[in-house]
Amino acid sequence: MLHPKKVGTLPKEGDEEAKRTNEIKMAIPLLDAIDIEDKTITADALLTQRELAAYLVQQRKADYHFTVKGNQPTLLADIEFYFHNRQQPDYIDNAPPDHGRIETRKIWTTTELNDYLNFPHVGQAFAIERHCIDKKTGTCSSEIAYGITSQSAQKADAQSVLATNRGQWSIESAPQAHGKEAQDELTYCA
Repeated sequence: MLHPKKVGTLPKEGDEEAKRTNEIKMAIPLLDAIDIEDKTITADALLTQRELAAYLVQQRKADYHFTVKGNQPTLLADIEFYFHNRQQPDYIDNAPPDHGRIETRKIWTTTELNDYLNFPHVGQAFAIERHCIDKKTGTCSSEIAYGITSQSAQKADAQSVLATNRGQWSIESAPQAHGKEAQDELTYCA
């Protein structure tokens, strides 16, 4: 039940009828049904919502890892501006060739925006640059993605943040930074 559609049904409390609702309004009731304490919930840009962030951290004692896009224009602009003149990345991942392509991912993280961004419980902001080469055609592509996480830099280093981002759309256990015990990550699939 972690794969809701864009529009679904939720029963009304004390009523046999079901009301129609959108994905944003379904996230919290779906997460209420499972134990997420000490887990990291990843979500796409649609669910990058202040209410969900506050719910996860304050009420459920979980962390979030959200993609930031145009539905949060001020948040996106602030993060883009900060990372505009990126220098040396914090971590580079050269993935082995897979699915007919060669990928390189670079990540930059910062805690300098934590008190500046108008979003609850930000522990880090990040930028990820992806370079991909199609082995068959030699075609190159490049893209930059931005995001935020409630995890502090002590809890998740750049390599861990990138691993969480790559693991989106799955449920997995990933080792925490610096050899600590494995950290469960739960992904809300949109």
